[in-house]
Amino acid sequence: MSRLSPVLKQATPVTAVRGEGLYLFDAEGRRHLDFTAGVGVTSTGHCHPRVVEAVREQAGRLIHGQYTTVLHEPLLTLTERLGEVLPEGLDSLFYVNSGSEAVESALRLARQATGRPNAVVFDGGFHGRTMGAAALTTAGSRFRACSGPLIPGVAVAPFPHAFELGMDEPAAVAYALRGLDRVLATTSAPEETAAFVVEPVLGEGGYVPAPDGFLAGLRERADRHGILLVLDEVQSGFGRTGRFWAHDYETGTATPDILVTAKGLASGFPLSAIAARAELMSRARPGSQGGTYGGNAVACAAALATLDVIRDEGLVANAAEQGLRLADGLREVADRNPAVADVRGRGLMLGSEFRRADGSPDPDTARLAQQTAAELGLLLLTCGVWGNTVRMIPALTVTADQIDEALTLWSKAVATAARD
Repeated sequence: MSRLSPVLKQATPVTAVRGEGLYLFDAEGRRHLDFTAGVGVTSTGHCHPRVVEAVREQAGRLIHGQYTTVLHEPLLTLTERLGEVLPEGLDSLFYVNSGSEAVESALRLARQATGRPNAVVFDGGFHGRTMGAAALTTAGSRFRACSGPLIPGVAVAPFPHAFELGMDEPAAVAYALRGLDRVLATTSAPEETAAFVVEPVLGEGGYVPAPDGFLAGLRERADRHGILLVLDEVQSGFGRTGRFWAHDYETGTATPDILVTAKGLASGFPLSAIAARAELMSRARPGSQGGTYGGNAVACAAALATLDVIRDEGLVANAAEQGLRLADGLREVADRNPAVADVRGRGLMLGSEFRRADGSPDPDTARLAQQTAAELGLLLLTCGVWGNTVRMIPALTVTADQIDEALTLWSKAVATAARD
């Protein structure tokens, strides 16, 4: 009898048989409030009717049209529609299936376009599990341990995690940018550095937004040295943070050369992309971009419906509004429970970090709170380098009543975990 790999660790005991909006239902009919959104993927909720209808209609016409063999209408229409939401000037797109593939495609493009071998990444970043993406990942040893040698040419600079550093945000930004300058002076010379690769909000690294000024500092150094700025918005993009892109919080000062997107792009269908200026994209080596399933017709149809739902239902604004409600509630829970040392994030991308009385990371209580929440009917995930942050990433369709329901369950879970 075949079984799933034992290395796959389930975050909750739920076996889902049906999804509807913010809820998953198991075989016994029990309803679970899903604040994981498939790790930020089901941006319009489970089985949004407009996405379902678009998928059904497309599946009846064309399921797969391999896009280096034939073109198809959903691919061309999606490319046109993404131009309405992409940062100004990023007018060329390449599609693959996963965030890891898109990150590696961005790195390949950066190396080919600049003729330089190195990339600088930032402490706590997560960019994927495949060999190239894992080499860029520093969010935890589990993503890269016993896998080496990974690809060379990767240097690591500090990320301005103010809480971790014990600094205010301006001081943390200054510290991180000084650290980057030191990396360029000691480890990866500017003339050998193809790209800075960074998440505007650390995902697996603990839900840490880049403070104001950090991305602008990267943009200034990239321009000064002829380095490309690659923003990994796999988890933080498509309205998740209350702006369409997380880097929009530094509007006009942090425009990327290459943008990486996935997860919420297609409401659960495998689709990812990189976007760049056409002139930059044209510097890729002929034949270096492609893939059997990239730009799948059904996935593109789902992405088009996702864009429609986000626009028509005002989901970016809803993420901002409900995110404030959720953040206020999480801080109230933290005020009552000293085990929660920090609440942070943007929009509907929020984390609660657990620390012991001596200030050390407390993954045990974080895990217990997450598991207790699951028993109560609230599905959550942990993250952070030590696994001591519990994250909340509900679908962008979440309502105020569902936020309040989640906060009630979370308050009970934290109180129980802290007492035990």
